[in-house]
Amino acid sequence: MIELFKHILHLDFDWLFANYNTAIYLILFLVIFIETGLVIMPFLPGDSLLFTAGLFARTGHLNLSYLFILLFIAAVVGDNLNYFIGKNIGLRMLAIKIRGKQIVKQEYLDKTQEFYEKHGTKTIIMARFVPIVRTFAPFVAGVAEMKYRRFLSYDLLGGLLWIGSLTLAGYFLGHFEWIRKNIELVALIIIFISILPVIIELIKARNEKRKAS
Repeated sequence: MIELFKHILHLDFDWLFANYNTAIYLILFLVIFIETGLVIMPFLPGDSLLFTAGLFARTGHLNLSYLFILLFIAAVVGDNLNYFIGKNIGLRMLAIKIRGKQIVKQEYLDKTQEFYEKHGTKTIIMARFVPIVRTFAPFVAGVAEMKYRRFLSYDLLGGLLWIGSLTLAGYFLGHFEWIRKNIELVALIIIFISILPVIIELIKARNEKRKAS
């Protein structure tokens, strides 16, 4: 299991194909489901995984239609699980501590709440494209008791845009030889672009603190 986890984090699709063959669909489903559905697992690859999966669909290793349908279901079901966890036991989870540390980091919640204050319910859509925030957005929506119909409508649209845009980007850019030969570098670039909004917000917040002091 540890070996599998290591190869998933490194987006080693060649190893996954060699060891799991068509079961890779189930592995990809579970990664997206866990990243979006369990508030304690925000560090799993999301954007880069989707792009790389789309790239391998281009090479014929994966079926693009199956990939899109499965990962869309995983993203929506995961978010809904996270929403109901937040709604039903969210406040109790926030109080849980392991070795003196909160099981759910307060800084992640604060950052997600800032997103809500700035963008309102559109956060459910926008958060899909921001690592860590996308894991906590449905949880915070549940804690805040956002109306489920509103949450679901935004969540479906956000899941469609997130899964569709990144898998198709990988699929259509997959015919470039340089991208195929430099998957790890491309994944790092995608991760950097994904966390860029968070970096910008942190810089803004730090500058505002300096001005205030």
